[in-house]
Amino acid sequence: MNNDQALEVLGTIAELYPKFDISKRKVAILLPKLKKMDYSKVMKKLSAYAAEHPYAPTLSEIAVYPPETNIYLEQQRPQWEKEAALVSEETKIEFKQQLNTLFREMSL
Repeated sequence: MNNDQALEVLGTIAELYPKFDISKRKVAILLPKLKKMDYSKVMKKLSAYAAEHPYAPTLSEIAVYPPETNIYLEQQRPQWEKEAALVSEETKIEFKQQLNTLFREMSL
Protein backbone atom coordinates (compact mmCIF):
# COMPACT_ATOMS: atom_id res chain seq x y z
CA MET A 1 0.00 0.00 0.00
CA ASN A 2 1.26 3.45 -0.73
CA ASN A 3 1.26 6.52 1.51
CA ASP A 4 -2.06 7.91 0.20
CA GLN A 5 -3.78 4.56 0.65
CA ALA A 6 -2.47 4.24 4.21
CA LEU A 7 -3.84 7.71 4.98
CA GLU A 8 -7.15 6.67 3.38
CA VAL A 9 -7.36 3.70 5.78
CA LEU A 10 -6.78 5.98 8.78
CA GLY A 11 -9.28 8.53 7.42
CA THR A 12 -11.88 5.82 6.94
CA ILE A 13 -11.41 4.62 10.51
CA ALA A 14 -11.82 8.22 11.71
CA GLU A 15 -15.04 8.61 9.70
CA LEU A 16 -16.47 5.33 10.93
CA TYR A 17 -15.43 5.95 14.54
CA PRO A 18 -15.63 9.65 15.46
CA LYS A 19 -13.85 9.05 18.77
CA PHE A 20 -10.79 7.73 16.89
CA ASP A 21 -8.30 10.58 17.17
CA ILE A 22 -5.73 10.93 14.38
CA SER A 23 -2.73 12.74 15.80
CA LYS A 24 0.57 13.35 14.02
CA ARG A 25 2.19 10.94 16.42
CA LYS A 26 -0.37 8.21 15.71
CA VAL A 27 0.08 8.69 11.95
CA ALA A 28 3.86 8.52 12.31
CA ILE A 29 3.57 5.21 14.17
CA LEU A 30 0.85 3.56 12.07
CA LEU A 31 1.77 4.69 8.56
CA PRO A 32 4.93 2.55 8.17
CA LYS A 33 3.01 -0.50 9.43
CA LEU A 34 0.06 0.11 7.10
CA LYS A 35 2.35 0.56 4.08
CA LYS A 36 3.46 -3.07 4.45
CA MET A 37 -0.13 -4.29 4.07
CA ASP A 38 -2.47 -5.00 1.15
CA TYR A 39 -4.72 -1.94 0.74
CA SER A 40 -7.81 -3.53 -0.81
CA LYS A 41 -7.82 -6.45 1.61
CA VAL A 42 -7.36 -4.14 4.61
CA MET A 43 -10.28 -1.99 3.45
CA LYS A 44 -12.43 -5.09 2.96
CA LYS A 45 -11.51 -6.33 6.43
CA LEU A 46 -12.16 -2.88 7.90
CA SER A 47 -15.61 -2.83 6.29
CA ALA A 48 -16.46 -6.24 7.76
CA TYR A 49 -15.07 -5.17 11.13
CA ALA A 50 -17.12 -1.95 11.19
CA ALA A 51 -20.32 -3.91 10.56
CA GLU A 52 -19.76 -5.89 13.76
CA HIS A 53 -17.92 -3.64 16.23
CA PRO A 54 -18.87 -0.33 17.80
CA TYR A 55 -15.27 0.57 18.69
CA ALA A 56 -12.30 1.40 16.44
CA PRO A 57 -10.08 -1.50 15.41
CA THR A 58 -6.49 -2.00 16.38
CA LEU A 59 -4.12 -2.44 13.48
CA SER A 60 -3.81 -6.15 14.15
CA GLU A 61 -7.59 -6.57 13.79
CA ILE A 62 -7.60 -5.29 10.21
CA ALA A 63 -4.08 -6.27 9.12
CA VAL A 64 -3.66 -8.21 5.88
CA TYR A 65 -0.15 -8.69 4.55
CA PRO A 66 0.68 -9.75 1.00
CA PRO A 67 2.19 -13.23 0.79
CA GLU A 68 5.96 -13.31 1.00
CA THR A 69 7.95 -14.93 -1.76
CA ASN A 70 9.75 -18.04 -0.56
CA ILE A 71 13.25 -17.48 -1.91
CA TYR A 72 14.33 -21.03 -1.12
CA LEU A 73 11.53 -22.51 -3.23
CA GLU A 74 12.37 -20.22 -6.14
CA GLN A 75 16.04 -21.24 -5.93
CA GLN A 76 15.09 -24.92 -5.97
CA ARG A 77 12.59 -24.67 -8.84
CA PRO A 78 15.12 -25.12 -11.70
CA GLN A 79 16.50 -28.29 -10.08
CA TRP A 80 13.01 -29.70 -9.52
CA GLU A 81 12.04 -28.98 -13.12
CA LYS A 82 15.19 -30.76 -14.33
CA GLU A 83 14.42 -33.79 -12.19
CA ALA A 84 10.77 -33.82 -13.27
CA ALA A 85 11.80 -33.85 -16.92
CA LEU A 86 13.64 -37.13 -16.29
CA VAL A 87 10.51 -38.91 -15.00
CA SER A 88 8.84 -41.06 -17.65
CA GLU A 89 5.33 -40.28 -18.83
CA GLU A 90 4.15 -43.73 -17.67
CA THR A 91 5.35 -43.01 -14.13
CA LYS A 92 3.56 -39.65 -14.13
CA ILE A 93 0.30 -41.28 -15.31
CA GLU A 94 0.59 -44.03 -12.69
CA PHE A 95 1.22 -41.50 -9.94
CA LYS A 96 -1.78 -39.42 -11.05
CA GLN A 97 -4.02 -42.51 -11.00
CA GLN A 98 -2.84 -43.46 -7.51
CA LEU A 99 -3.39 -39.91 -6.30
CA ASN A 100 -6.93 -39.84 -7.73
CA THR A 101 -7.66 -43.18 -6.03
CA LEU A 102 -6.42 -41.79 -2.73
CA PHE A 103 -8.60 -38.67 -3.09
CA ARG A 104 -11.68 -40.80 -3.81
CA GLU A 105 -10.99 -43.00 -0.77
CA MET A 106 -10.45 -40.00 1.49
CA SER A 107 -13.67 -38.31 0.36
CA LEU A 108 -15.88 -41.30 1.32
